[in-house]
Amino acid sequence: MSPVFSAPPFPSDPTPDGASPGALPCPAATDRVVLRLWRASDLPAFARLNADPEVMRYFPTTLDRAQSDAVAERLQRHFDTHGYGPWALEIPGVTPFAGFVGLMRVGYDVPFAPAVEIGWRLARPFWGAGYATEAARSVTQFAFGALGLPGLVSFTVPANARSRAVMTRIGMQHCVGEDFMHPLVPPGHRLRRHVLYRLAASATGPSE
Repeated sequence: MSPVFSAPPFPSDPTPDGASPGALPCPAATDRVVLRLWRASDLPAFARLNADPEVMRYFPTTLDRAQSDAVAERLQRHFDTHGYGPWALEIPGVTPFAGFVGLMRVGYDVPFAPAVEIGWRLARPFWGAGYATEAARSVTQFAFGALGLPGLVSFTVPANARSRAVMTRIGMQHCVGEDFMHPLVPPGHRLRRHVLYRLAASATGPSE
């Protein structure tokens, strides 16, 4: 996922349901995962996630604490501007913060823009258990239901098999003819080429 706070930017004393007063709706919880607004207490765990070379394998670089906090600030600004964004992922009984899953408007010059991206980034201990897929399905239902979006995109480098598997499991289709060179990655960089996946609201059918 690519890349003025409300006051306070991250609630430090959330209401019991995990939301701050006056918060916009979040995607529905499932049997195993909760998607919620961010809290100040999430930032250290987010920084550890962003400093992990394996988590950041398909990004140009790992992030230090200041860089990680700056990313969190951009995510919060997206919520402030659009009313949705990459929600914090909580796994009740396991961890209060596993990473994020959510939505971002594509804000740079690519042929498929304007578009809304669905994306995720989880800490390594929570890989392989289906949390990203379960949360992403909840997000797609929210995107096509509450938000009324006509479709979503997702993208990554060709080698990122884990992320591409999540895209496939939530019903996205690889649009081979729309693969692209990411404009924020320098020419010649090994991670510049990206594959594009799409999911149309009309393809999901009625929610169960």
